Amino acid sequence: MTSPLGTALVLGGLLAAAFGAVVGIEGGLRHRAGALRIVLGAVTAFLLCMVGANLVMVYALVTHDFSVHYVSMVGSRATPLVYTVVSLWSALEGSILFWGAILAVYVFGFSRAHRHDPPTNPLLALGTMLAVGVFFSFLIAGPANPFGRVSPVPPDGPGPNPLLQNHILMVVHPPMLYLGYVGMVVPFGIAVAALIRGQLGDAWMATLRRWTLIPWTFLSVGIVLGAWWAYAVLGWGGYWAWDPVENASFLPWLTATAFLHSGMVQERRHTLKLWTVSLSLASFLLTILGTFMTRSGVFNSVHSFTQSEIGPTFLVFLGAVLVVSILLIAVRGPLLVPEGTLGGVASRETSILLNNLLFAALTFTVLLGTVFPLVREAFSGVRISVGAPYFNRMAVPLGIAILFLMGVGPSLPWGRASPETVRRQFLVPAAVGVAVVAVCLAAGLRGGLTLLTFGLAGFAATVTLREMLLPVRVRMREQREPLPQALFRSAARARRRFGGYVVHLGVVMVFVAIAASQSYVVHTTATLKPGERFQLGPYTVQLAGLRNGIEPHRRWTAAEIQVTDGRGRQQALAPRMNFYERSTDPVGSPAIRSAAFEDLYLTLLAFDQATPSASFNAWIFPMVGWIWWSLPLFVFGALFAAWPERRRVRSGATERLPVPNEAPSPGAAA
Repeated sequence: MTSPLGTALVLGGLLAAAFGAVVGIEGGLRHRAGALRIVLGAVTAFLLCMVGANLVMVYALVTHDFSVHYVSMVGSRATPLVYTVVSLWSALEGSILFWGAILAVYVFGFSRAHRHDPPTNPLLALGTMLAVGVFFSFLIAGPANPFGRVSPVPPDGPGPNPLLQNHILMVVHPPMLYLGYVGMVVPFGIAVAALIRGQLGDAWMATLRRWTLIPWTFLSVGIVLGAWWAYAVLGWGGYWAWDPVENASFLPWLTATAFLHSGMVQERRHTLKLWTVSLSLASFLLTILGTFMTRSGVFNSVHSFTQSEIGPTFLVFLGAVLVVSILLIAVRGPLLVPEGTLGGVASRETSILLNNLLFAALTFTVLLGTVFPLVREAFSGVRISVGAPYFNRMAVPLGIAILFLMGVGPSLPWGRASPETVRRQFLVPAAVGVAVVAVCLAAGLRGGLTLLTFGLAGFAATVTLREMLLPVRVRMREQREPLPQALFRSAARARRRFGGYVVHLGVVMVFVAIAASQSYVVHTTATLKPGERFQLGPYTVQLAGLRNGIEPHRRWTAAEIQVTDGRGRQQALAPRMNFYERSTDPVGSPAIRSAAFEDLYLTLLAFDQATPSASFNAWIFPMVGWIWWSLPLFVFGALFAAWPERRRVRSGATERLPVPNEAPSPGAAA
């Protein structure tokens, strides 16, 4: 029953998406107002079918219906319930099924939000989104069908990858990435519709920006949670390895961030139209490329790609989307000619343009390092790898330049700044940056690039806080409002501006955390017997003993550790090794003592129950926690910026309050 029902729902979703795509595109081209009602019905049917198919698969997983192909691949009676549900996105077929459900939710959300717009506006956008839905429904119904029947029915399955059932973050991290990936289909549909209609004025930019900001937020959360998961689970002490899966999520984030900034220039200066539209299209293309890279088997080997059922199909779809995008831009080229001009060198729009060029360079750098090994193997048969040294060598200077522009852009006005304005705006922030470097040197910290990062972080943070608080100071002075009231009202009057600056503060935290955690690491290894100890920095680490445990899906051995810091405070830690029945290699679980400015990170390398003894890797990572602690700033700032502005009623002095030039949209720099 499960398999036929799931298959029927997928086929129903495919038919609904195909029907809606044809009616939407045809109705939009021929301006058929009545077509919108039909397309809205098709969107609802697509949603019900795709969400229903996912619920059927979850039911099959939870009830251990091993007659279903996907359940026989990832299910297990020993897997805890929460990780059984997580198995939905743990392998290829289930992840594509999940992709389809999220796509349907986004398309439905867009259709509801814009159902009262002039009909021709949403028709083409919905038709484009449903066309993407046709492709993914076809994959689910055909080469990536999770509902195939298995005969004979196995009594049990292997369960999901042990790494995917070793930390609760796997419940949240992949869905956040999918919400970011899939959500890029909405701005893609909006951009395609605008290009087809030839209506490329500034009016469509607000809608495009808001629908980009939503998946950008999810993608940001997913990337940070992924780094946190790697740090908390993999046991090597790092959080970013520049592997293809990480890069696949980072690439569309870079182009979407660049779009959020370049869109401001289009709105304010009526220029960079071609560039802005291209960034919007590129963000979706890179999500498709990323999904292809991580789900086609191409990174196991280009030869396994040629044997993959989904790989060639995905590549054809990627090529089709690329060709359509290029053709639309070529046809509408005359409408993308700038109507305005950039200001002087010392202007906000010039700094945003430089910011975009840096993001483009970083995108190309990451894309080249990710794809080049595949191209080389395809043509020469020789497999090479491009590791972290290449990415770090190329990305670090670009990142530092972006951090610098985060402080420069908001300080400059639109148009042109006089030398006196430049001097006045940069004097205090530059002094703060120099002071930060001086304090670091006095504290004994060394490393040119690291100190430069700290100084630029102080510079950018000072500018950001000044621009955030300037309207607050004006309200407090002219309206005699207390600080909390002035802060709330000034933020409410400029949500996009205030939210963007909050995100910038989160980005500054990430820069500082990366620089400190990579430059000032302390590391040692040790083998201890119960009662023995070793010293690492201010921490005394003592082994109390070994402890064994059994859970339904694994058994484990933990080292009971007593940690004493420099102030005599004690904390118990228990790094351990987990052993899964269907996995030949143990999976470690690090133990982490987190503090405001550093983490003590312990992993169990080996143990001997007979002796007994245990060997450890131990690190001190300064400020690494600031990466995950920046997450609330990203989420709050982005959601605050995306929230619609309240209608303003002119009321004398309140409306005459000066508000500084609009801040960059949430992203990495401006």
